[in-house]
Amino acid sequence: MNRYRRTSSIVCAAVAMTVIATTVAFAQQGAVEEEVPGVAPAARVVAGPDGIAIESGNGEYRLQIGWLLQADGRFDAQDDAAQFVDTFAIRRLRPYLRGRILRRFEFYLNPDFAGGTLVVQDAYLDTIFSPAFRIRAGKGKHPFGMERLHSASNLLFMDRALPTALAPNRDLGIQVLGDVKGGVFSYLAGVMNGVADGGSTDLDVNDGKDVSARLIFRPFTRNVASPLRGFGVAVSGNTGNQAGAAALPSFRTQILQQPYFSYATGVVASGRRVRYSPQLFFFRGPFGGWAEYVHTEVPVTRNGVSDDIAAKAWQVAASWVLTGEPATDAGAGIRPRAIFDPPTGHWGAFQIAARVHELEVDRVVVDLGFAATGSSRKAQSWTVGLNWILTGNVKYVLNFERTVFDDNAGTRRPENGIAFRMHLNF
Repeated sequence: MNRYRRTSSIVCAAVAMTVIATTVAFAQQGAVEEEVPGVAPAARVVAGPDGIAIESGNGEYRLQIGWLLQADGRFDAQDDAAQFVDTFAIRRLRPYLRGRILRRFEFYLNPDFAGGTLVVQDAYLDTIFSPAFRIRAGKGKHPFGMERLHSASNLLFMDRALPTALAPNRDLGIQVLGDVKGGVFSYLAGVMNGVADGGSTDLDVNDGKDVSARLIFRPFTRNVASPLRGFGVAVSGNTGNQAGAAALPSFRTQILQQPYFSYATGVVASGRRVRYSPQLFFFRGPFGGWAEYVHTEVPVTRNGVSDDIAAKAWQVAASWVLTGEPATDAGAGIRPRAIFDPPTGHWGAFQIAARVHELEVDRVVVDLGFAATGSSRKAQSWTVGLNWILTGNVKYVLNFERTVFDDNAGTRRPENGIAFRMHLNF
């Protein structure tokens, strides 16, 4: 397995270097070419905050190269017993390719080399019929969780909140998606392999498949004068028959990534899993915020004993851009009005953020012995953060998060995590 990972990493690195070399060659060639009357425009190279792109003269073909790097430091602020190892780590290392073919096809390839291993996060092809309808085939984000669908290039905090632990992550299948009436109504729906709460997969482990959908309504988005233009509501649903231990989740804290809940050996999923999630969001000027609730339920069995086990999680998050730039959840992120340039007295943009979030598993999971020894079935957290956005591509993030387990009535001590991040997205 290690040899396979090393080989895959070398191959992907070679491909990335080849693409970059090709881009440079195109750039050098394009710098001396001029338009000739009666001849189709030459290919051009575009470089800017969104990366480097090669595009045909008529715009029918496009290949964009980008890069996401997130380097973290994560520390336990109260660890007298040395139970947690303070560490620096690469959280994400993703050179990605995004392309267009004949304006009707778009593709996305997003490998991740963080941790010294290769994981293909996304690899899909879109067939575009209109803005209101496209078909997506391949591996990508499951059409369910609100914050999960936020791009990693523009996260409000270093890690997504506890409800994301119940929402499926990446999955393979076929999706349909689109925006109707200029984005007043949007939808995503798909038939997917099915993954555990918070999980990702490249292959299915049983014959069951999941059906998922997310509907978004932005009633005021076309009214540029409305103070509620940035308001929206959404609802997601998911169901599918799943079986086996691989269909059951385990949970970790968000900042320090410490495990606090897992199922006991011999416990398996044994029937139809159902998830649902109502959501709302609002952005206006420098303010941005949202609320999300996720509920999941699945039958589980161990030694002939069966029951439906439910888990629920919620979060409320809010932010304010101190320097006045518009807040956004779009992948491009906040663009400072004055980028970082100390000699001229420009320092970029500053954003503060706070959230409360909670995850709880049914008490019956402990009563019936389904939970592993030492598991905590409830986690309650609050987080505060400061984002220093130097340019549209470079950001520093500082977070503090406190998590209490089982209403602070169990044996697991509260967790106080401090973390910071250097973020580069180009």
